[in-house]
Amino acid sequence: MALDMAKYRRIFLEESADHLAEISRALIDLEKEMDNAPAIDTIFRMAHSIKSMAASLGYDPVADLSHRIEDRMEGVRASGRVSDFEELELLFRSLEALETMVAAISGEQGPAPADAALIGALAAQATELADPLPSALPSDSPDAVGGEPKKV
Repeated sequence: MALDMAKYRRIFLEESADHLAEISRALIDLEKEMDNAPAIDTIFRMAHSIKSMAASLGYDPVADLSHRIEDRMEGVRASGRVSDFEELELLFRSLEALETMVAAISGEQGPAPADAALIGALAAQATELADPLPSALPSDSPDAVGGEPKKV
């Protein structure tokens, strides 16, 4: 029994359009309030949903970019806020890239891979949040914690 890929493509396009619209609304909310937890959670969930659907249909560039956005939003969730307008602009650029990819699928073309610089910026941002303050003192420094060497 053959799968009706046109049916699944249509469902992907409909659901992706809804998810992208929700991401857009959430980003606008974050412009007003960078620690808006519901907006942060919405972007994370919508990126996760798009990633899962795209991966199941073989739209690897969409799945990859969505995964990077999801990872980035995991860091934002951990910090409780978008760090600054530069980071917010990166998220808007990511949304635009996803919209372009989904439009290519809608036009019955395959999505082109995301811009490597965008992928790199998302990864760098996520890494910075994971370790925002690298330790300036070695762990065995007497000044590390209350004059005592840190025990590891």
